[in-house]
Amino acid sequence: MKRILKDNRQIQSVARALDILEVLAKAPGELGLNEVALMTGLNVSTCHHIVQTLLTRGYVSQAQRGQGYALGSRVLELSSFSARQRSLVDITMPELKRLNKVAGENVHLAVMQGTDLVVLAELDSTKVVRVVTGGISYASAAHATALGKAILAWLPEQEVFRLLDQKGQTKFTENTITNRHDLIEALRHIRRFGVAEDEQEFLPGVMSVGAALRDYSGTVLGSLGCTFPQDRGDKDHLQTLKFAVKESAASLAEKFGRTHSQRGIRRRE
Repeated sequence: MKRILKDNRQIQSVARALDILEVLAKAPGELGLNEVALMTGLNVSTCHHIVQTLLTRGYVSQAQRGQGYALGSRVLELSSFSARQRSLVDITMPELKRLNKVAGENVHLAVMQGTDLVVLAELDSTKVVRVVTGGISYASAAHATALGKAILAWLPEQEVFRLLDQKGQTKFTENTITNRHDLIEALRHIRRFGVAEDEQEFLPGVMSVGAALRDYSGTVLGSLGCTFPQDRGDKDHLQTLKFAVKESAASLAEKFGRTHSQRGIRRRE
C-alpha cells in the first residue's frame, strides 16, 4: 500500500504510530509485522520499534503465539472514557441549566482525567459583572478550586497523595493551600459538609463553590459548581450558592442511582 504524503508540520514518529493503529483498526483479523510494515510503507525495523512501544502502552495487543498484532485494550478504554464523558454532559446539562438560572452565576461541570482537572461544560452568568474563564487551564488546579477539591475529598487518601506527588500544589495566589496536611484537613471538612469552597485560591478576585457527583457505589464521577466575583461573595449569597450546588448534586444523584440517605438533601418545593 502506498503511503499518503504527510504534511511537513506533522511529527513523523506520531504520524507513523497513527498509521499503524489505523491499519490494525481496519484489518479483519490480526496482522503480522511484515504485513503492517508493507501496508504502512515502513521498513520492518522501524515498524517493529513503533509496534513494541504501542504494545508496551497497551494500544496494540499481540497474539499468544507472538505472530500477529491487533488493536489493544487501551484504545477501547479511551473510546469508552470519551463516551462516558459525553454521556455525563448529556445527563447533567438540564440540571446545570437550572442551577445557572437559580444561582445567576457561572456554572461548571468538571472531571479528573488522569491527574488533570478538566472542565467539560460551562454556562456563563447572565450578569453584567461575571467571571471570564475561557482559555484558562484547570489541569494543575485540583487542589486550588472548589471543583477539584470536591472530587479529591471523595478519593482514597492514597490516590490523593499519588496525585499530589505527580502534580504538586502550585501556588496560584496568596490564598492557595500549598501544604499537604492543610489540604487533607480541608478535604475532611468538605466530606463533612458536602460542599467545597475556593476563596480566591486559584484566581485573584474569584470565588467558587462545588460539590461532587457520585454514582450508586460512591464512585466519584466528577463535580459541579458555581464561580463568581469575590465582590458578590457575601455571607448570604455564599450560603444560597452552597445550598443550590448541593441541591443540584443531590438531584443528579438520583439519576446516578444513589439513595436518599446517600444524597442527604432534598429539593425545596
